Amino acid sequence: MRDHELRRRAVGEMHLRRWPVLPVPCHIVQWVLAVDDDERESELAAIEAMTVGKDVVGNPSHREGRINESVSFTWERQSEGSSLTLFASPCDEDGFLDVQSDRRIAAAIVWAQTLPGQIIRSTRVWVGEDDASVTHLLDRQSLNRDELISSMLGETVRIWSDFRIMDDGFGRLFVAANGADRRDLSRQLQRMQELGNYRNKALLGLPVARECWPKLDAAEARLRELANRIADSDARDDSLLEQLSGLALDLASVSTAISFRMDATRAYGQIVEERLEQLDVRPVEGFASLVDFTQRRFRPAMNTCLATNERVERLGSRTEQLASILRARIDTRIENQNAELLRSMEQSISMQARLQQLVEGLSAVALSYYVLSLLKYALYAVPDTALGISDDLLIGLLVVPLVLGVWWTMHMLKDRLIKTTKPK
Repeated sequence: MRDHELRRRAVGEMHLRRWPVLPVPCHIVQWVLAVDDDERESELAAIEAMTVGKDVVGNPSHREGRINESVSFTWERQSEGSSLTLFASPCDEDGFLDVQSDRRIAAAIVWAQTLPGQIIRSTRVWVGEDDASVTHLLDRQSLNRDELISSMLGETVRIWSDFRIMDDGFGRLFVAANGADRRDLSRQLQRMQELGNYRNKALLGLPVARECWPKLDAAEARLRELANRIADSDARDDSLLEQLSGLALDLASVSTAISFRMDATRAYGQIVEERLEQLDVRPVEGFASLVDFTQRRFRPAMNTCLATNERVERLGSRTEQLASILRARIDTRIENQNAELLRSMEQSISMQARLQQLVEGLSAVALSYYVLSLLKYALYAVPDTALGISDDLLIGLLVVPLVLGVWWTMHMLKDRLIKTTKPK
């Protein structure tokens, strides 16, 4: 037996995304970046330059290592961009309030900000010993007290944040360990960050959805107008079908343009719901809860994105139904026209048959006339005494039998000709 070439990679994937066990206190800085395909190689080269000779996990989508004696990091490549997380310890409150006062964390942040990519979310997290130490630090921060969120994660860990971007471009999250097991604390804090990261990624679909609504309004108005014109029998079917095809192409273009973003939004939204459930959020009296914040702001945005996707699909389906109705009407009209044409052809054939019978009768008379004329000329050479009857009387007596004979002969020839031309 031999290992599958992807076995170790598949097993390693189950362990890569775990954060290291966090010390307390701890200062965490995290970026979630959108990185273009042409920037991937330069980003990976910059990450590997900082991990040469250090602890490197051998996976193309993950790196971890240490920048200096106080700062370690993890980097992960994702389907959309990447994430970089710095862990600074030992550290103190003054270093968190003013990163420039701690040269090691300041240097690490400066290096991180040279990486390529666009920031989707950046957060600075302070992990303190207990509620009292974190509350003391909160008093020195310019947070929006009216929108301050605070909740318990499980029975011990407590978090605070207003989820706003501060002047330095970072959001703030404060965490009180309150004696929680360090492994449980690390897992809960990682879930908390993933909740915020995927929330921001999901919300990228909201502007796209809002931009689509005017286009969908115009498409719906066009569809309604076309439906009314189809009901009007005076409208040209070919023109209506052409306009319906144009509308279907426009809707397909909109669907193609937003499908990736809407599908990603749906997937990220599902992860947010899962992380929210795993966090075991419990409200704190006097503060807005993390669950309330998510329900009030995030879920309506997701409903808008889902409604946009459903509306595009519904308009596309209605356009196809209307086109099917129009095609059915066109087919019915064509069938009616074909039936009229067949009836006209049948009448024409019947008329031709009657004319042919008339022509046959006239032809028999004409042919009989020529035969009698020839016979009359022949009788001129015979003396009247030889036959014992005058020529004129003889010709008169032969008229009827000769006409009948000519007609019967032509009829027999026609029947024989028809029989020989019939397919066997």
